[in-house]
Amino acid sequence: MVTQRKEEWKTLSGLKLPLQSTQETLDTNGVSVNEIGNAGSPPYTRGIHATMYRSRLWTMRQYAGFSSASATNERFKLLLDRGQKGLSVAFDLPTQLGMDADDDLSFGEVGKVGVSISQLDDMRELLAGIPLDKVSTSMTINAPAMVLLAMYIAVAEEQGIAPHQVLGTIQNDILKEYIARGTYVFPPKPSMRLITDIFEYCAEHVPKWNTISISGYHIREAGSTAVQEVAFTLANALEYVDAAIRSGLDIDTFGPRLSFFFNCHNDFFEEASKFRAARTLWYELITERYAPKNPKSSMLRFHTQVAGVSLTAQQPLNNVARVTIQALAAVCGGTQSLHTNSYDEALGLPTEKSATVALRTQQIIAEESGAADVVDPLGGSYHVEQLTKRIHDEAKKQILEIESLGGAMKAIEQGWQQREIHNAAYAHLNDVESGTRKIVGVNHGTMEELNSPEVMKLDPSVGEAQCAKLKQLRSTRDQNNCNLLLLAIREAAAGSDNLFPHVISAVKSGCTLGEIMNAMKDEFGTWMAPSGF
Repeated sequence: MVTQRKEEWKTLSGLKLPLQSTQETLDTNGVSVNEIGNAGSPPYTRGIHATMYRSRLWTMRQYAGFSSASATNERFKLLLDRGQKGLSVAFDLPTQLGMDADDDLSFGEVGKVGVSISQLDDMRELLAGIPLDKVSTSMTINAPAMVLLAMYIAVAEEQGIAPHQVLGTIQNDILKEYIARGTYVFPPKPSMRLITDIFEYCAEHVPKWNTISISGYHIREAGSTAVQEVAFTLANALEYVDAAIRSGLDIDTFGPRLSFFFNCHNDFFEEASKFRAARTLWYELITERYAPKNPKSSMLRFHTQVAGVSLTAQQPLNNVARVTIQALAAVCGGTQSLHTNSYDEALGLPTEKSATVALRTQQIIAEESGAADVVDPLGGSYHVEQLTKRIHDEAKKQILEIESLGGAMKAIEQGWQQREIHNAAYAHLNDVESGTRKIVGVNHGTMEELNSPEVMKLDPSVGEAQCAKLKQLRSTRDQNNCNLLLLAIREAAAGSDNLFPHVISAVKSGCTLGEIMNAMKDEFGTWMAPSGF
């Protein structure tokens, strides 16, 4: 049982605070609070837990990963020591694309925008000294998600932690990669199969793991509106649910472990309303279409990251204010987990100093602002309730339009979502360039800047060190056994067996990320988006 964080809830001046911030009979713009319900009850507009942050604060995560696994491990431990409650792993581009560090195409990219993980020993270094049954880990990985999760499970077992004890999330959202981000490898059909294989395996063996984080974040970073972010994300989610059900899974087998990942941009009230609308709409879609028996199958649980695209290289300290506003909106909107960007991220990877400021921003919101002391603090606001309803209604219209095209996958193959995002991004750019929308430091409040903040510099020898480790691994492992295990992956890919057990055996025996992905490529092939998308 979770205990309350305080015995009495009062404002800074000593005024007692009720649990809810509005009266149950309040009517705003035709939307009664009785219709909306209370937090913890359908349709979850006001939050998925009855007492929200009074019982437990959101998980404070800081997205981190750079250079070697050992360097990233040091950053993880520093952030945990300073009060972070969960890890969030950034992988470098070769890892995201399922390539080993010694692949010719990896040259110059190893360890640059995230940590390099090519083999099980890298994952051991990354997680050394971190109790994986107590610390929740989120991994931003998509096409090779199965392989990285297999490595994570193997390291946990080496620590004496059973798969059913590990906590965390893999992003594992390939549809948004086709739409907005681009780190896909396989064609859509086998990609969906890998996702449903993960759903099936984890439902039985890794039940505390969130098997997908359906992401609107990158859709928004690509230039979408808030409405498009909700619509495209939930449409993708419906595609995953349908694929899992077609594979023979029951909604209540995997539904409770679905999670979401949203952006939080600069318009404070729109963003808080967006989260409330998304919860309501997801509840309606799931209950109307699938009639789950487990209430958790229709609860939209989500992680939030503040908007990287909103950060400016000009006057970078101004980004502290942007991050604070965005993080506060996420909290007022009821997020379950939050990453706050560092002020220097438009210039480079976060330094220790800037990452600490970002974490302290969350802690100040939690402990000093009062935003975590009441459930749904903006509920009942005429403006917020009206925005919540409009975002809900507009997003639902767009979901229905996507379904008229045959669903999210068919619409992606036609380039529909991609074109809609491009149009929205172009309209925003025109507004900024014309001065209609002001960005402080960019087209408003500009000034000559004499000093730039410290920028993290990476060790260029990381790639060479990773290649040397791979050479050592290949010279000492049982190559015949690895060949047999890679053959088993090819055969499973060609058939209908769940691939996950084969991948776990392969990583434990010394097969590398690139070798496992290449074995799948032999059967699945690769995919490139049609020209012009």
